[in-house]
Amino acid sequence: MREALSRARLQEFLKELSHSASQPVRLYLTGGASQLLRGLRESTVDVDLTLEPEAAEVLRSMVMLKERLNLNVEIVSPAHFVPALPGWRERCEFVEEIGRLSVYHFDAYTQVLSKLERGHDRDRSDVADLVGAGLVDPERLRELFARIEGDLFRYPAIDPKSLRRAVEGLAR
Repeated sequence: MREALSRARLQEFLKELSHSASQPVRLYLTGGASQLLRGLRESTVDVDLTLEPEAAEVLRSMVMLKERLNLNVEIVSPAHFVPALPGWRERCEFVEEIGRLSVYHFDAYTQVLSKLERGHDRDRSDVADLVGAGLVDPERLRELFARIEGDLFRYPAIDPKSLRRAVEGLAR
């Protein structure tokens, strides 16, 4: 069992990981790790991230670092579970540059859509925190959702009507 991940341990992981990047790499944090760096959580259970490009040396380094630092690392993005919302890259918030590693928060709107789709208690709390912090405007989310709603057939695990209700409920 891995221990809970604090902000300090997450920053140590990112710093150590940056040493392995021999070329510029964008690292997108999502989920609890993103909430942690935003100051919206005290801890999380894992580091959810996506890399562009998926540099082999960075991926290899992750395997070693997760053992040495006793943490869980998942290569995952909200776009694995819901369609990425139009303009998601432009809405990714820059966190910091560490060597050749550029760290970003994955688009908060796509994160919220993914969390609404999952609907766990922790996800609902994260959604409330992102909305409360002014990072997501529920009406804008509804507009963006309308633009991808027709693509939900590509995600057979999603119940489009339930997701629409969740988005509408947030916008009310």
